[in-house]
Amino acid sequence: MAPFADRFPKQFVELGIAEQNLVTVSAGLAAMGKKVFAASPASFLSTRSYEQAKVDVAYSHTNVTLIGISGGVSYGALGMTHHSCQDIATMAALPGMRVYLPSDRFQTAKLMEVLLLDEDPAYVRVSRSATEDVYDEHMPFTLNKANRIAPSERKQYDAAIITCGELVPYAVKAAQTLEREGIAVQVIDMYCVKPLDEEAVLAAAANSRILFTAEEHAPQGGLGAAVCQLICEKHPMKVVQRALPDGHIIPGNNREIFAYYGLDDTGLSEEIRRQLQDLG
Repeated sequence: MAPFADRFPKQFVELGIAEQNLVTVSAGLAAMGKKVFAASPASFLSTRSYEQAKVDVAYSHTNVTLIGISGGVSYGALGMTHHSCQDIATMAALPGMRVYLPSDRFQTAKLMEVLLLDEDPAYVRVSRSATEDVYDEHMPFTLNKANRIAPSERKQYDAAIITCGELVPYAVKAAQTLEREGIAVQVIDMYCVKPLDEEAVLAAAANSRILFTAEEHAPQGGLGAAVCQLICEKHPMKVVQRALPDGHIIPGNNREIFAYYGLDDTGLSEEIRRQLQDLG
């Protein structure tokens, strides 16, 4: 944020370690006609200032985009006090609050360009460090529409991985690895967790033998739960939900944590092989 602050000092407000004030001040500025992006560590923005997000942003329908930085397990070794593994669930529960988890810098830029001209409340979770590029600057982007990534185009796939945020590159690598083994996997980059792109989920369900969800979040109330609810109602089939456990997460860097819980490309590949073998 430093480059923005240097270039537009009158449009940058530093409120210190005061997340509740941050959200309320942002809502006040929005009420005066400003477009406001309020950025703070996701672990605190989604919990400590939750009442303010509920009342001052969602209920009041103010033109505020909340940016949860260093989301998920980005803070790594700092442990559970700094992990945000329930933020998708809490923010998605607020009426009118949209929830987005872009996967790389290009998708993040496209999303921000659209939200800049948008007037509805939103929560965007981003990582702490740079992530691997999934797209390029010419990527297609439509708000609230998922992106489908497949190593090869087919009419039918063995599996689909529906994922979001920092796990998208791992899912793509897993699909590429399995493609070389003759296992066809498509990846659905569901950066728009709320509103969920139901059409993309149902399309994947229609042309895949099995669905997997993968997310940097607790198993309750996140992407996997939303997908399971939709599939249960409209297209019953097997869904394997991969997420962080319902418990305190081990300390470590992102890669170590993802590998430990089977959320990296190796873990996802192994789980897909195992589940397909069980299907016969």
